[in-house]
Amino acid sequence: MRLLYFVIRLLDDEVYFRIVEKSKAIIAAEHVRISQGEQTVLFDVNFSVDPGQFVFLIGKTGSGKSSLLKMLYGELSPEDGSAHVVGFDLNKLKSQQVPFLRRKIGIVFQDFQLLMDRSVMENLLFVLRATGWKKKREMVARGLEVLDLVGLKESAYKMPHQLSGGEQQRVVIARALLNNPELILADEPTGNLDPETSKEIMRLLMAIAMEGTAVLMATHDFTLFEHFNGRVLKVENNQVEELSALGNFNPFNDQNLM
Repeated sequence: MRLLYFVIRLLDDEVYFRIVEKSKAIIAAEHVRISQGEQTVLFDVNFSVDPGQFVFLIGKTGSGKSSLLKMLYGELSPEDGSAHVVGFDLNKLKSQQVPFLRRKIGIVFQDFQLLMDRSVMENLLFVLRATGWKKKREMVARGLEVLDLVGLKESAYKMPHQLSGGEQQRVVIARALLNNPELILADEPTGNLDPETSKEIMRLLMAIAMEGTAVLMATHDFTLFEHFNGRVLKVENNQVEELSALGNFNPFNDQNLM
């Protein structure tokens, strides 16, 4: 017997109902096709991600990794097949519902996308206000809590330019954690960092996954596979293939080089 529950959201004086099947998967995609304009980017995409799983997403530049991430956070709509993310049916997702989807997803970008004209705390408060938080005291407390999780509580009132690249990326991760997301989508989060700082960011993302939040991370840095375990999805020839075992994957093998 399937267990169903109702979720009611009030948005712009309209009530939206959605019926969600309780399932283990945070992401579930079956036979999905993704297009940009008239061009098919990916087709017959089949994969799932469960709570607490860490999944690498690899592929050449232009292979479709970013398009897949965009679909998962509601910027692109799936065509054909079915796709569910954090309880939302992406095939039926309305534009008014996208903010609610994104409140359950934390997004970590390569280029940080911090507001450089305000402090670290003000960056976090900006997101909290945008996602419906009202009480200043609670917002500041939550900001300090997530900064503490990433080891930057003492930097709450510094400006972003006063932080190193690795510290700025930790602020971005703290920002992604503000609303206790079920899923973190990380798009090349170590791309602008040196190798040692990259490992620090990876250890942090791995720790987040161990606490039960699923992490899907797009990366070109195959050296990370030597140090961190996870499932690997490879985007190639307009499809997504799961590599059988990370332990058998040699990123320096010519066949696997991107």
